Amino acid sequence: MAPGAVGSPRPGPAAFPAPGAPLPGRRVRSSAAQRPAGFPRPHRGRSWRRGARGPPPSAMSTAGSPGALPAGPGGQEKASEGGRKGRTWDLVGGLCPPEGGAEKPNGSEGPQRFSLPSDRTPVNSLHEALDQCMTALDLFLTNQFSEALSYLKPRTKESMYHSLTYATILEMQAMMTFDPQDILLAGNMMKEAQLLCQRSALGQTGLRGPEAHPSVTLAYPREGQELTWDPHSHSLNDQRLLPPLQYRKKSSVTDSFSNLVHRPTMDQFTEEEIHAEVCYAECLLQRAALTFLQDENMVSFIKGGIKVRNSYQTYKELDSLVQSSQYCKGENHRHFEGGVKLGVGAFNLTLSMLPTRILRLLEFVGFSGNKDYGLLQLAEGASGHSFRAVLCVMLLLCYHTFLTFVLGTGNVNIEEAEKLLKPYLKRYPKGAIFLFFAGRIEAIKGNVDAAVRRFEECCEAQQHWKQFHHMCYWELMWCFTYKGQWKMAYFYADLLSKENSWSKATYIYMKAAYLSMFEKDDYKPFGDDEVELFRAVPGLKLKIAGKSLPTEKFAIRKSRRYLASKPISLPIPALVDGETETPLKKPRTDLLPYLQEMMYIWNGYAVIGKQPELTDGILEIITKAEEMLEKGPENEYSVDDECLVKLLKGLCLKYLGRVQEAEENFRSISANEKKIKYDHYLIPNALLELALLFMEQGRNEEAVKLLETAKQNYKNYSMESRTHFRIQAATLQAKSSLENVSRAVVSSVSL
Repeated sequence: MAPGAVGSPRPGPAAFPAPGAPLPGRRVRSSAAQRPAGFPRPHRGRSWRRGARGPPPSAMSTAGSPGALPAGPGGQEKASEGGRKGRTWDLVGGLCPPEGGAEKPNGSEGPQRFSLPSDRTPVNSLHEALDQCMTALDLFLTNQFSEALSYLKPRTKESMYHSLTYATILEMQAMMTFDPQDILLAGNMMKEAQLLCQRSALGQTGLRGPEAHPSVTLAYPREGQELTWDPHSHSLNDQRLLPPLQYRKKSSVTDSFSNLVHRPTMDQFTEEEIHAEVCYAECLLQRAALTFLQDENMVSFIKGGIKVRNSYQTYKELDSLVQSSQYCKGENHRHFEGGVKLGVGAFNLTLSMLPTRILRLLEFVGFSGNKDYGLLQLAEGASGHSFRAVLCVMLLLCYHTFLTFVLGTGNVNIEEAEKLLKPYLKRYPKGAIFLFFAGRIEAIKGNVDAAVRRFEECCEAQQHWKQFHHMCYWELMWCFTYKGQWKMAYFYADLLSKENSWSKATYIYMKAAYLSMFEKDDYKPFGDDEVELFRAVPGLKLKIAGKSLPTEKFAIRKSRRYLASKPISLPIPALVDGETETPLKKPRTDLLPYLQEMMYIWNGYAVIGKQPELTDGILEIITKAEEMLEKGPENEYSVDDECLVKLLKGLCLKYLGRVQEAEENFRSISANEKKIKYDHYLIPNALLELALLFMEQGRNEEAVKLLETAKQNYKNYSMESRTHFRIQAATLQAKSSLENVSRAVVSSVSL
């Protein structure tokens, strides 16, 4: 069907009243004269709500309102919608005061316009909704999770902000539990919130759109004419039916192509509509995340990808709107702008961290990311007093304490993280979320004991959501690993294996590893046996987003030597007295390299590296393990185990400042590349660590070459994605240093 008509031929000029005549009901202007400079003609493959609330044009012209626009085609202010008072979000005329009332249908033949009566005040309702949602958010941050949900629930069917906030809390719970029922519940609620955003775009609730009214005819106007609704098949007295102006049209191949060529104009919104846009984008993004978690088939991934792209495009267009010189602020503009900054910042920051090969593919379909711009947007959003300010803060804290630490080089901006956290920790001293981030900051600083206290305090602060406890258990497990307190580490791994379903395979693997560190005469709790636990790991594999977790794959590969009837022992046999063959009263080291290996995967060496005494202790045990390997009999895993010990030893030496020895250990791994049978991930990671070592010495050009070699020459190894994330972060850092040096040289020459 031609783009100029949907469902029926385009009406002729006679179907529209003369310019300047009073118009009953809803009118949506489509005029080039009113579009701000630089905004293209609206693309009809995608409908954007550009409605306004106010009196008919004739009334506006005589009232002399501050926001009045010239009368006539393309110069008229929009008519009132449903007789409801409200402000107009107008990039040209600014915020127009409420004025006028609704008019009843005129009863003439052909397409007609009408509005439904309502005594609600959209602007006041929006302001009230935001206030109530901020109250609910305050309850949530003070650990009153059930109270927050109960406070929001009564208005989730009528307020887009209540519905979105309610669904977001449910999604947070689903993300922490990975429970299918929680994921399904959050997904259904988020879908309802999205549909409510569509209806809220016109300030009404009820049925809307061609799906609800299949016999409705939409007629696209010529330039300067109005978009009309033909309700010939419906009763005008049916209060449930709204003029089905389609807020968002289902994407088609033609629409997607057209959207790449023509950008829809956003020259005029009501304040409620513009908030509906940003809420809709949030719903799309969160639904995409749940889609990836819930289903495993390719269709689900495609649907999720489409949601992400639509959300990205919406945020991008809203960002352009905010940056426009014609942009005028509404009563609740800070909340709208905060939402845009949250979305734009999150997209830019996330995309900028992706490996180059993935980023190139995404750029081909219209995505792009700039880390500095993303951080700036989130920082501005965090500093504002808006509904989404705390969400910007939490995202920045996640970036500084998790993303840059686990997926980056470990160079965390601790000062910025502490600055962001301080006011919230002061306001919510018992807030579980902020206590958790406080623990993360202490751990990254190397203050392991202080981190343990913070995580324990977080667990004591609330008992409603066990999911927060599980996050703390994971961190406590690693803190006690850093300290070499295997029994306490085992205790938390055991709790996680029983209470949390994120990755049973990883938890059981860690349990077996800690259990193997016990001394021979230590009590083995619950009759667990490390060999049986290792053998159980492969059967616990779980798929999330259609794929197995990389950490699970890693644990399964490490457990495979126990699957044989006569399993080959892990790297180092138990330390025994050479004369009596009796166990020494020291911690066993047969599993220690594997524990340290998993710690390396989670970048734990960046923590212990800040505490020389911890690093010295681990280096001593690894050195003993290396000696035992050299003395022990060879097997098919010998070379792999020797290279693993070299990698771990090199890391300890690097953090102790013994740079030359560290370099020798890293290079020895590359020298044995062809002899490695199973742990092929050791080679690119050794190159990565060597590059990071060179960067600390200012040898950035050599570092870039090593990083390119690691990225281009090795594929299909364990934890490949995580390694590529770290390579990308290191490459950007090295190139940035080279650019800074070049600029400094140019400046000195010019002087």
